[in-house]
Amino acid sequence: MRARRKERPLTVHHLNQLLLICSLVLLVAVAAVRISSRSGLPSLLLYLGIGVAMGQDGIGDVQFDNAELTQVIGYAALVVILAEGGLGTKWKEIRPALPAAAVLSTVGVAVSVGVTAAGAHYLVGLEWRQALIIGAVVSSTDAAAVFSVLRKVPLPSRITGVLEAESGFNDAPVVILVVAFSTAGPVDDWYVLLGTIALELAIGAALGIAVGWLGAYGLRHVALPASGLYPIAVMAIAVAAYAAGAMAHGSGFLAVYLASMVLGNAKLPHWPATRGFAEGLGWLAQIGMFVLLGLLVTPHELLDDTWHAVLIGLVLTVVARPLGVVLGLLPFRLPWQEKALLSWAGLRGAVPIILATIPMVSGVEDSQRIFNIVFVLVVVYTLVQGPTLPWLARKLRIGGGSEAADLGIESAPLERLRGHLLSVEIPRDSRMHGVEVAELRLPSGAAVTLVVRDGESFVPLPTTVLRRDDELLVVATDPVRDAAEKRLRAISRGGKLASWLGTDGETHQS
Repeated sequence: MRARRKERPLTVHHLNQLLLICSLVLLVAVAAVRISSRSGLPSLLLYLGIGVAMGQDGIGDVQFDNAELTQVIGYAALVVILAEGGLGTKWKEIRPALPAAAVLSTVGVAVSVGVTAAGAHYLVGLEWRQALIIGAVVSSTDAAAVFSVLRKVPLPSRITGVLEAESGFNDAPVVILVVAFSTAGPVDDWYVLLGTIALELAIGAALGIAVGWLGAYGLRHVALPASGLYPIAVMAIAVAAYAAGAMAHGSGFLAVYLASMVLGNAKLPHWPATRGFAEGLGWLAQIGMFVLLGLLVTPHELLDDTWHAVLIGLVLTVVARPLGVVLGLLPFRLPWQEKALLSWAGLRGAVPIILATIPMVSGVEDSQRIFNIVFVLVVVYTLVQGPTLPWLARKLRIGGGSEAADLGIESAPLERLRGHLLSVEIPRDSRMHGVEVAELRLPSGAAVTLVVRDGESFVPLPTTVLRRDDELLVVATDPVRDAAEKRLRAISRGGKLASWLGTDGETHQS
């Protein structure tokens, strides 16, 4: 009888070692955020660097080559990242940019795929299938990478709206194209492919909006027993939208983005806490995803495809992206300066590298080479485009003026009293500083009930002068809750004369 091999059980000591390693990686990654903000480089490069350093040819020498697991985890992380992006998207800013963003996400992507694939075929010598896969993979932009290097350069809302909406929309058609090109057998006719894309986008959009609206309605009318449950519920609804879209053979990525955008603009209870929770999950997803992608790559294999990646990236950056922007935005009257910035702002981030694992899982010929080319392309052109974006925006004289910080208002429902408790923190540069409580002129049914200042709380008088860093508790009945919040934001932005100056409670960018 054959002896059974004795396996080493997983002990508490092994678990402690794993937790220590994960904690150190997260601490280094968090420190990388600070380095990124100072250097102007998107943080994705630093996270990828951590993964490469831990992997093969690195100091960690971790052997990892499971492309299928990487794809699954990457998809999960992408769902969280899209949800976080949708929750932070302001409808009033993005609405005017929707037509232009929709065109860039379809026509612009088509032009980019075609031109980049032609360059990969004729200049690098790739077969048409591999060239089309690369063209589709690198045609998806990444808003997180763009805005991480534009924090110090406020842009007009029409530019940020187009970039943000485009990055949320173009993932869906690109995923469909990459899957279609990676499928064994002949590629469907172009009109069949277009019909499939249109149908999946329509299903994903309908389900995303429906799930988001139903989720927002439920959260606004059901008081949960703990405030910490609201962030969990919001993220669960967003993930449910992705699952519903995918199971209905629609675009789950578009569904999760639209559902999150509906939730983010629904004035849900405990919104600042929900937003902070989503941002934390988004950072965690990015860190984990980029480190894993860095582990998957084998650095010494990248050298053979470096120049091919640089050449394909040059075609994409100098020809394909600008041509897609110019042709796609022909019906829109945008100045050439804005078109130039939109052309250069097509940064590639997490999505292309994740999508590059699809042909690897599908067994496409030379799929490892495709992954290496995409990896090098993303790293090199992020290094080139990232630090130069703020400089280009200044040279083109595109930028918004400085504005008073938006007022953070957290709402907790008072279900039995049919009202809301608003928690308001006055920012340091808010024009609410120096305004008396009576000068707030809140609508009937709303009142400031408590002020917290320097760690002490007191009930204010009508003549109490508000100061920066004060925290206010405002009780408002259901009918006037929105009006009270709008009035508070207007005072924060325009001071006691907000009504005379025409300042409302909405966020505007020039």
